Amino acid sequence: MTTIQAIIIAIVEGLTEFLPVSSTGHMIITENLLGMDLSEANPESEFIKAFTVIIQFGAILSVVVLYWKRFFVLNNEPMEGGDSAPAWKRLIHKFDFYWKLIIAFLPAAVLGLVFSDKIDEFLGDVRVVAVMLLVGGIFMLFCDRIFNHGSEDVKVDEPRALKIGFFQCIAMIPGVSRSMATIVGGMQQGLTRQRAAEFSFFLAVPTMFAATAYKMLKLFLSGGTEMLTSHLGVLIVGNVVAFLVALAAIKGFISFLTKYGFKAFGWYRIVVGAIILILPYLGVSLQMVD
Repeated sequence: MTTIQAIIIAIVEGLTEFLPVSSTGHMIITENLLGMDLSEANPESEFIKAFTVIIQFGAILSVVVLYWKRFFVLNNEPMEGGDSAPAWKRLIHKFDFYWKLIIAFLPAAVLGLVFSDKIDEFLGDVRVVAVMLLVGGIFMLFCDRIFNHGSEDVKVDEPRALKIGFFQCIAMIPGVSRSMATIVGGMQQGLTRQRAAEFSFFLAVPTMFAATAYKMLKLFLSGGTEMLTSHLGVLIVGNVVAFLVALAAIKGFISFLTKYGFKAFGWYRIVVGAIILILPYLGVSLQMVD
């Protein structure tokens, strides 16, 4: 992998990871357009697959930096019962932000561990990605009409966090988009577009960190340490680029979503899904990114 290829892939990762457009679908198109061979016959294929996972750390960091107060400032609002409340309730209240993220993260964590191999086996097909991009795109054309009851008074509590977490599980199907599933889940629970999108960003941190750490652990256990250290420079460049691009993408997305809604993203998903379906008929053999 060249530095230019690494930068291009990192730009795509940063742009698409938090947008409701499926980063998986974009990775498929990008890596194939760059002529990257992901077959087992290519000794570089393992690093290419690892690279697309590791640069997610850069994207994750952008959320933490942008919303650092939410991550590092504890909840100091008065709680019902005050000091007379049980110690465990006071502790949960203090770490309210993290508590709700844990609740929302649990469904995907459990189902991901149990069904990860089956999901890869049965759904690791570019046609599935393309179809889900199309289906999700059509749904997003009408999303604003279906979920138009968002209120500023509605906040994320434990039951809502859990339900959004189950929505996130839908994104285990390649092409659905984790961002789309969680934002729609939030809006279905009565959150405004902006609040649903922000909670989606927050939930991405534990979800993506766990998924990335799990894949990296498997890589280390299979003897991939030397491969990573030999490409350290490219990995650093990729993470820095993904961080900077994701930072800009998140800011722009919140503003765009608040003003215009989901329709533009719906049409965009339909176009990308159609491209993935058409390319094989033009002689372009598409491969999934593991």
